[in-house]
Order: sequence, then structure tokens, then C-alpha cells
Amino acid sequence: MSDGEALGEGLLELAVRAAAEAATLVAARRSGGVRVSGTKSSDVDIVTEVDTECERLLRSLVLTARPEDGFLGEEGDDVIGSSGVRWIADPIDGTVNFLYGLPQYAVSLAAEVDGEVVAGVVVNPATGVAYRARRGGGAWRWQGPAASKDARPERLEVRGAVPVAERLVLTGFNYEAHIRRIQAAAAASLLPRVRDIRRLGACALDLCHVAEGAADGYVEEGVELWDHAAGALIAEEAGARSVRTVGRGGKAALVCAPETGFDDFWALVRDAGFLAEGE
Repeated sequence: MSDGEALGEGLLELAVRAAAEAATLVAARRSGGVRVSGTKSSDVDIVTEVDTECERLLRSLVLTARPEDGFLGEEGDDVIGSSGVRWIADPIDGTVNFLYGLPQYAVSLAAEVDGEVVAGVVVNPATGVAYRARRGGGAWRWQGPAASKDARPERLEVRGAVPVAERLVLTGFNYEAHIRRIQAAAAASLLPRVRDIRRLGACALDLCHVAEGAADGYVEEGVELWDHAAGALIAEEAGARSVRTVGRGGKAALVCAPETGFDDFWALVRDAGFLAEGE
């Protein structure tokens, strides 16, 4: 194993432990009820006390182990590190689902080295399903406590190539009303051309579903780095391609699909109106 691979493996091991502890916290707090503590970009873009508490825990766990690293999280101030390693965390991806008790939300934690994501973990606290990947080391899924010695990981692989008309597409809707109108129109254009569309509400898990062959593609405008850093790596290591681009509404967008057939998927979502002109 090269020095770079060894570093990536060490970062992944730390990410697995930290995400597992954070997921345990989220699951425990969900059982006691949830209260909205604030909003961000709009009245429907909510934050709960658990989001903030979970991010504090993730910061503490990784920066205690590696105090020279940087940290980027959705709910707190950035930490500038000196090691070349930066952690990227979404304490609860799918907060609205978490609020309502819908079991489609996740703790997402990734580590990047010199700007490249090399390790990522996504854990669904509601179901116990966890996903992980290391750059060049494949993508894996397991059920149960993420750090348990009893966990039996299963290697992931994207679904094989199918005609466009037989593809199941995952998407999401931004919290700003004018972007939602654009996305709704694009989804209406896309729907007759594919098998179906699903809006599950958590970017990180959507990307993991592509990785495990449970969906054939994902497109969404308005996603941030913490939403997709871990999930995109997991999808890529399972055989997908992910591309950060610009959506029709002018916000950052992500397109992800199996490498075989990606170009067809890109053309499909572009023509449907998801992407900016010229993309």
C-alpha cells in the first residue's frame, strides 16, 4: 500500500468511527422528539438542535484525533488546517425527513487531501445501513453498527446499462421557490422519457442508491459540497461518474450516473431543462 493509500485508509477508519458515533446520537435524539431551532435560506430550509449537536460531535471527534486538519460543516464556522487534510460534514442530510420521522436521512462525513476527496462515509441512523469508500479502494455497504467487528461489508456496483426509457432517476428540490419552479418544469419534461422519478430527500443517500444499483441516475440543483462529498465518492468507487456543474437556475448542480450510459443521461437532463444553457 502506498503512502497515499495508507493515509486514505487511516482517514476512512476515523470517518467510520466518527460517523457511527454521530449516527448513534442522531438516532437517540430522534426517539426523544425533534424541535426546529431555526431556518436558513427560506422558511422551509430548517435546522434542528440535533443538526448542531451532531456537527459539534463530529468536529470534536476528528479534530481531537487530527488537530492540524481543517473542517467544513454545514452548521458551523470553517476551520482552516495546516495538514492538507480537510473534513467535510453534513450532520443530518435530509433534515426535513428527520423532522417528520421519515427514515431517509444520513450522517455524511468525507475527508479530502489537497482538495481531492479520498474517503467518505454515509450512515442512515434510522435503518442502520452504512456506506463507505476510499479513493481507489471500492465502495462498500453494511448493516448494523458501523464500527462493529460483526459488520460484514458488501461491495457495491452500479446497475448495468439500460435504455434511457428504463432508467429510474433520483432528484431533489431546492428550498428557494423560483428554483423549485425551474426544477418542477424540468422534472415534468423528464418524466415521460424515463421509467420514473423519485424525490427521496437526502442527496448523500441518493448517491449511495446509485452506487448500490437501486437507481440509474441522480440530478439536483442547489446542492453544497457537504451534501455530496462522501456520497459522490461512494458512487464513483462503485462505477459511477459524478460531475459538478451549474443548474438552470444558476446554482451549483450535481449529475451522477453509471459510467456506462453517463453521456446519454447528461444529454437527457440537459435537454429536460435541469442544467444551465451551454452545459
